[in-house]
Amino acid sequence: MNPKLFRSFAAVVLAAFGAVAAAAELAPGTVVDKGNLDKVKSDTFEGKTIASMLPEKMEILIRNYGLKMTLRHSEPVPKDPRWIEATKKYAGEVKFDPKTRRISGYKAGLAFPNVDMNDPNAAVKLMWNADRAGGYPRGDLQDYPQFAFLFIDGDKGIERVQHWALIRNFMTGRIDGQPVLGDGSVQYTQLLFAHYPYDIRGLGTFTVRYNDGRPDEISAYIKSVRRTRRLSGGAWADPIGGTDQLADEIEVMSAYPLWYPQYKLLGKRWMLAVAHSKAPPWNENEKDQQKAFPDVDLSGPPYWNPKDEWEPREVYVIEATMPQEHPYSRKVMYLDADTWVFYFAEAYDKKGDFWKALIFNMRPLKTQDGGWSIISNQGHTIDLKRRHATIFVQGKLSRFNTPGVGAKDVSLGVLEAAGQGTFVAK
Repeated sequence: MNPKLFRSFAAVVLAAFGAVAAAAELAPGTVVDKGNLDKVKSDTFEGKTIASMLPEKMEILIRNYGLKMTLRHSEPVPKDPRWIEATKKYAGEVKFDPKTRRISGYKAGLAFPNVDMNDPNAAVKLMWNADRAGGYPRGDLQDYPQFAFLFIDGDKGIERVQHWALIRNFMTGRIDGQPVLGDGSVQYTQLLFAHYPYDIRGLGTFTVRYNDGRPDEISAYIKSVRRTRRLSGGAWADPIGGTDQLADEIEVMSAYPLWYPQYKLLGKRWMLAVAHSKAPPWNENEKDQQKAFPDVDLSGPPYWNPKDEWEPREVYVIEATMPQEHPYSRKVMYLDADTWVFYFAEAYDKKGDFWKALIFNMRPLKTQDGGWSIISNQGHTIDLKRRHATIFVQGKLSRFNTPGVGAKDVSLGVLEAAGQGTFVAK
């Protein structure tokens, strides 16, 4: 070999070897932040490079907005055996119409257990999997007697705290032996109302979500007249109670799938996410804000980042095109390929600029009837334009499949009782 070529070849080999030798396997407890990001990007954790597990917009949050990630080893997330059995029993009955993108024959479990990445309808099928979320991972009934909304000014910290309640009862997709309640037309009924402070106490909504895609039936309690009033079905894309979070962003995605005109599957990848969030997220009797909300970094600007432990999770990356009336032009969502919960989303304005980031921290939770579910410990909706955020923080009493709580407890009458101050959580 020509000596000059040999020296060049040797230099390339040595450089490559040096790069490999310089890379290291990071230990659990390592904190990834803007100070060390460039240094550790080529290092690995559980055999995957940090760079390969950071979506571009998440890297922006680390570099420009102070997000810190404490690494933890991944571990399996338990599934409810009844949900697994329901999938085996009913999945073969589910039909997909490529012309309308609708499904039929769904009863319970996972609608499409084996989605082919090359299927032109793969993205919308995955969204149906996420949407049919009764039984598992959301339980047959979500019962949140008290959670907090933190309103965060990115330069000053917490502006105010509100206390809310949510009860959502699934009428289809159940795994309690009754997969469908009623005539099958309703997916779920939901109550959402405020506890605190006094000026908003009793404000709330009662929502009926239908299985056929018709607009939600939404009624609001109006304190001034002490009555409920029907709202426009278009309220599904409005902000929740003056927060930064839209009504279709409860746990990242809560719109009927076909209200978004188009989905595109961008790929399947690994990312760092919070799948085993710490508990309790809210110490309700603490006066000190940092002690009250230990998993929110209130130590300095921008005051909205989670303080939690991140692990490798495999996700589908799905881009949704929004309808014209929606505030966003598109949204990119990161959906767990095993548990069907969303960890992260990027929302873009009408010009196509990155506008909002949504980070949701999850953890497994035993249901009240002995099964398993996944609860969103915290949800961070960050408006980067306004430098403002709203953080959803779960309360200690939140639970799934509460005995004795059912359809009768999720109604207009209960909303009116809440508005008049006579509602008592069971």
